[in-house]
Amino acid sequence: MTTTTTTRSVARDDARVGDIRGALGTIRRDDVTSRRGPRRKLMTLLAIVGPGLIVMVGDNDAGAFATYGQAGQNYGTALLWTLLLLVPVLYVNQEMVVRLGAVTGVGHARLILERFGRFWGAFSVIDLFILNALTVVTEFIGITLAAGYLGLPKVPAVLLAAAVIVAAAFTGSFRRFERIAVTFCAGSLLLIPVYVMAHPATSQMARGFLTPTMPGGAGQLSAVMLLIIGIVGTTVAPWQLFFQQSYIIDKRITPQFMRYEKADLWLGVLIVVIGAGAIMGAAAAAFAGTSGAGTYTDSTGLAAGIAAHAGNAAGVLFAIALLDASIIGAFAVSLATSYALGDALGVKHSLHRGVKQAKAFYAVYALLICTAATLVLLPGTPLGLLTQGVQVLAGVLLPSASMFLLLLCNDKDVLGPWVNGRGRNAFAALVVAVLVTLSVILTTSVLFPDITTTAILAIIAGCGLAAAAALGFALTTTRRTVAAPIDRQDRENWRMTPLAELGRAPMSAGRKLGIGALRLYLAVAMILVTIKVVQVALGH
Repeated sequence: MTTTTTTRSVARDDARVGDIRGALGTIRRDDVTSRRGPRRKLMTLLAIVGPGLIVMVGDNDAGAFATYGQAGQNYGTALLWTLLLLVPVLYVNQEMVVRLGAVTGVGHARLILERFGRFWGAFSVIDLFILNALTVVTEFIGITLAAGYLGLPKVPAVLLAAAVIVAAAFTGSFRRFERIAVTFCAGSLLLIPVYVMAHPATSQMARGFLTPTMPGGAGQLSAVMLLIIGIVGTTVAPWQLFFQQSYIIDKRITPQFMRYEKADLWLGVLIVVIGAGAIMGAAAAAFAGTSGAGTYTDSTGLAAGIAAHAGNAAGVLFAIALLDASIIGAFAVSLATSYALGDALGVKHSLHRGVKQAKAFYAVYALLICTAATLVLLPGTPLGLLTQGVQVLAGVLLPSASMFLLLLCNDKDVLGPWVNGRGRNAFAALVVAVLVTLSVILTTSVLFPDITTTAILAIIAGCGLAAAAALGFALTTTRRTVAAPIDRQDRENWRMTPLAELGRAPMSAGRKLGIGALRLYLAVAMILVTIKVVQVALGH
């Protein structure tokens, strides 16, 4: 399809059209004047801030506290370098979602459904629903751990947290929800005083960030690699794609404010790295030279170790930060699920609507929270197995989510002049290849806990060969076709045509091959997951 600069209308929920009413400011719908001057630009940024901040801070959730804390307690500052490597990965993934949301006005789940068919649409939503439901359970596990350390009774603490999480979304006001969410995001900054109190050596922190190392020697290589994969997995999660794209649409952000939303995303990425670094650094300082080094248990053990090293106040602040992170994580993951199901089912799904106007949307949100809270409180619930399930399903879903994200961002019918350029595609393809490789290793390691270093290296080699073959095929195909140049002028006025007029995405030989390989991977992975579940159920 030839790119055009003609303004196009997109069929969208009328609740998602109007003034941008953010937590920190308002932009009128008819305000199309240019943003000149520092004050004008700052006010615009404050009004836009929200989607990138919430999705990133929500990613530093209970699971992230456990993973980063384990890295710091077991290996000191040696794995801090992984956080810097994740910065471009986080930004590239979420920046593509920013463009999809602002330009198309259609949620991620709906785009996959309409452009790639019912199978992939249903798979994405069903797998996401199960994964997110389990993830919300892990957030409530974090809430119970934080409450236990603070001396709060478990049942009232869980019920109160569930009530707060549900009530925040049920206000019927997008602005009120965002103000509550941004307030909890600010709570994540409590990790900064924890870091200061723990006082890790600045030279060690700098060395950890700037010098990539694999601690523990050859004997611990597999354990360290799996922990690195855990760091990547807890930082790059499938739900982020669905959340940010729909939230941008719900906030009524258009291409006119693209650069401000990208600045919002950078702010979120910065806070993620600061928080993760603070957890690793504080844990490294607290456990260095103690009997607890290398013997991670859980986040409560982290809080106790930090308190023993830096004082009771540091331990209390760490527990409060964990509680805060678990709540904001539950906000974001539950909302991502409600958005995705609303997209797939075609029902109204907007925070601008009250409960009576979007019953299914709010029902899904409340169901996830209430079910997770109940499971955590029920005696005998296999919480360890549920946590493991999050790892498995995240590994299964990430390759498909990454592939479809890249395909959509190269679809000229969807993004027109906003499609990826050649350089962005090269880097994005590299990121996707790395994520898929790590996903395969993660899934395999959970299914086969005794995986060896040799097996991990074999998987890396196999995925590398497959990526090289795919690159060769793509280059060969590209040489046979001459792509029309992309006219990127007047991009702010370009919008996607209604999905009903687009139909299915054209499938080249390369796309068919890639999607066929993905189907094969998913089939094998689901068979292995089923076998694992049966083994656990039988007690083996």
